[in-house]
Amino acid sequence: MATIRKRTTKSGASRYQAIIRLEEGKASKAFSTKTAAKAWASRVENEIRLGTYSGQQESSKHTVSEMIDRYMQDHAFQQKRDRRNQERQLEFWRGRIGGKKLIDVSRALIIEVRDELASEDIGGKTRAPATVNRFLASISHCFSKALEWEWVEANPVKGVSRLTEPKGRDRYLSDEERQRLLTASEKEPVLYLIVVLALSTGARRGEIMGLKWKDVDLKAGRAILHETKNGSKRALPIVGHVAELMAEHRKVRRLDSDLVFPDPVVPSKPWNFEAAWRVARREAELEDFRFHDLRHSAASYLAMGGASLAEIAEILGHKTLAMVKRYSHLSDSHVSSVVSKMNAQIFG
Repeated sequence: MATIRKRTTKSGASRYQAIIRLEEGKASKAFSTKTAAKAWASRVENEIRLGTYSGQQESSKHTVSEMIDRYMQDHAFQQKRDRRNQERQLEFWRGRIGGKKLIDVSRALIIEVRDELASEDIGGKTRAPATVNRFLASISHCFSKALEWEWVEANPVKGVSRLTEPKGRDRYLSDEERQRLLTASEKEPVLYLIVVLALSTGARRGEIMGLKWKDVDLKAGRAILHETKNGSKRALPIVGHVAELMAEHRKVRRLDSDLVFPDPVVPSKPWNFEAAWRVARREAELEDFRFHDLRHSAASYLAMGGASLAEIAEILGHKTLAMVKRYSHLSDSHVSSVVSKMNAQIFG
């Protein structure tokens, strides 16, 4: 006899999971009504006993490893910018459950591996919640594809709760810290330009180091980023002080590389400025500060300068406002002034 389990989705809708476990095979599927779940279970139980149930046959034929192999060969996966990280994550899943048939992968098993991921000792510390959630997302993508291939009838990762991630860092440079960092960076002119570029545009480290001269138009006051984290092309505003610095930097550019910041020894690769950055950060006496925090600093300055969350999201290259809401408190005075102006207009 099939088991019918009721669950409630995040939107508040009811779903009914029909679960069949027979000696001849297993199957499960979710429905919006209990009647539909019972009807499907009755039919499928009979088909499993007769050996004519195709869905059960497919999920019994293939293993998790086979699913991962096919997923990695998919063209869309090959085009992913974070392909290497996802490959590493999927290899973890292969090592844990790769030999299991797809039909034997349950939500309970996924939860068991999730908890193992979260508690495993990695060099004296455990994985961060965000890292565990990325591992879950990778295997979930696989099962979603397997649904398209009709290898499975449900994604067992759906409904598995993600770990609570800490709020994003709000670390940004005070006026005094910013001046100390700029002064310390000036000893290495190229590093100084990189820091100013990050502070004035909010660009990520990888975006800055991937810049090519063919994409920099100083007359138009912009640089085009073709490869960004969210996959969309974005323009960086190159104006004011950073435009002057870029113009000077272009006068001494290397002719054997189109990179704006090439490595001195291997010009085909971007410069690894980590050592110079550590020295400047130490001399500036900055505590708990990373290069990526220059991006947070730029966003914070924009908010305090009166930019709206939508404007900050567009400048930083975020597709939604969720990632920039952390800066909303910094623009409270701007919001208050807008409301005050509106009240003066309509009430006199």
